[in-house]
Amino acid sequence: MIAAWCAEWLTRRGFEVHRLEEHPGRPTIVGIRRGTGGGRSLMLNGHLDTVGVGGYAGDPFSGELRDGRVSGRGTFDMKGGVAAILVAAARATGVGAPVPDTAAATGASVLAGDVIVTLVADEEFGSLGTMEVLRRFRADAAIVAEPSELALTLAHRGFAWFEVELTGLAAHGSQPERGVDAIAHAGLVLRALDELRAGIQAAPAHPLLGHGTVRVSTIAGGTDAATVAAACTLTIERRMLPGQSPDQVEAELRALLERLAGSVAGFRFRLRRLVARGAFEADPEWPIVRAVSAHATHVLGRSPEIRGEPFWTDAGLLHEAGIPCLVVGVDGGGAHADTEWADAESVDALTDILTRTIADFCA
Repeated sequence: MIAAWCAEWLTRRGFEVHRLEEHPGRPTIVGIRRGTGGGRSLMLNGHLDTVGVGGYAGDPFSGELRDGRVSGRGTFDMKGGVAAILVAAARATGVGAPVPDTAAATGASVLAGDVIVTLVADEEFGSLGTMEVLRRFRADAAIVAEPSELALTLAHRGFAWFEVELTGLAAHGSQPERGVDAIAHAGLVLRALDELRAGIQAAPAHPLLGHGTVRVSTIAGGTDAATVAAACTLTIERRMLPGQSPDQVEAELRALLERLAGSVAGFRFRLRRLVARGAFEADPEWPIVRAVSAHATHVLGRSPEIRGEPFWTDAGLLHEAGIPCLVVGVDGGGAHADTEWADAESVDALTDILTRTIADFCA
């Protein structure tokens, strides 16, 4: 198991290692190198889980290095980032190789501040691992090593998933006037969402993220061809910008449905929030952002690109917990696709950037 391997790797290099597993079978590994005192602490975050290997073209576990690319499921998203975190944390705290048992027992560091490595479970679905970490550990700043092509990601959208159950009344298909067609009511919801989408697109764009989105991701209703549908269920995804909370977009959606209920005879609904995560936006003047930017410029020989992402990362949870953070990760491609790869040189570059940042920030 990758979690056990990482725990052993960290232990052999003098890190104080904790295994968190509130949810059986979903372990998270935390490795800490205590500083000498008086310095700032830095958390490095990466996820150990990947999407599934079904449909992968070739051997998803090959780890083959060819033409500067390391191939296999999770190499880009995000084992390349995890590898850089591990090596950088060891190098920056004065351990470049396994240490004798006596040194491992002390966990001594050459830095003043603590370095906290968090290798988490479940980021690809519910982020159980990072939430468990944040219930027990804190830091002055954090870096999330999600793949970013070595750009600095200073913002990303939030998201919320909702389920809407529409209740109608069954009737024989030859006499639809005796029933209430839940599928027809779903059509009214789709039309109302089109209007909401137009309003979202008409609002001022975020400089890094553009606009939010709303869409129906699944729809199911009806029992057979000869019966008026007594029920129809829609799953709705809403992508949010900084400053928009899950509560706000839920209220927006509920108001839309209540307007339909007030104007359409027989329109009945139940709205349920499934999962929601807030958006993330870093302040470019945060010390951790300035440090990563300076060291990335040195390593890359140019100023790194600054960008936002349409997708969500665990940086959203760290930000919500009051920990200044940003995202920077390896180059490559194929996240969630039928082939995946990480650029080997970018893994080396990220390792160098992280090593220099840790040594500077935690000095």
